[in-house]
Amino acid sequence: MEKIKVMIVDDHPFFRQGLRQVLEKEEDLGVAAEAADGLEALRVAEETQPDVILMDINLPSMNGLQVTRELKGTMPKTAVIMLTAYHDEEQLIHTMRAGAAAYFPKEVTPQRLVWAIREVSQGRYVIGEESLTERQLAAWLMEQLERLAVVGIPEEDQFTPLSPREMEILQHAARGESNKEIARALGISQQTVKNHISSILRKLPARDRTEAAVYALRHGWIRLQDTRREEG
Repeated sequence: MEKIKVMIVDDHPFFRQGLRQVLEKEEDLGVAAEAADGLEALRVAEETQPDVILMDINLPSMNGLQVTRELKGTMPKTAVIMLTAYHDEEQLIHTMRAGAAAYFPKEVTPQRLVWAIREVSQGRYVIGEESLTERQLAAWLMEQLERLAVVGIPEEDQFTPLSPREMEILQHAARGESNKEIARALGISQQTVKNHISSILRKLPARDRTEAAVYALRHGWIRLQDTRREEG
């Protein structure tokens, strides 16, 4: 029997080790690779071509949403199960729209996680207790967006994860940098920075850049240690 190849992406070695021990008890599952940050995950996934990736959202270099969106563009058959310490309904929508096949808080039981790995490896999607087809997932997403639609926000911006550039700008803003400082650091104009900030505030339930930064921190899109200004 050919094993389901699983890759584990998390920056905590102890958590990766725990997941590995759970998976290696199953005869049909095998751990093909591990990675500790977003950029490494992209490289290792391309090298190993796993069937399923267990992906933490809160990663160094690139968060799990960014990594998932990029991976699904180049490896559409690889299923991603997102694991997060911050669990809420809106985060679930962000995750599934980014291309994940399932989403669980990190306290998920081993039995549920193993079941989900088997389901998504067969091209299905897991929402709560249900296993869905791609068509059923699309219908579920449409229903959630209609139910949670925010008045005044264009449909294409509702519950949309930030682009890599927007995430980069928000991370700089979270360090307390001005538009001028961000523009200089990224080699872009101040007007471009302003445009990106406006787009970020449209996409997130935030009135200003401080609220946007707090939102991103709470959801694990930005790590607290990455908000500190660099010395010198």
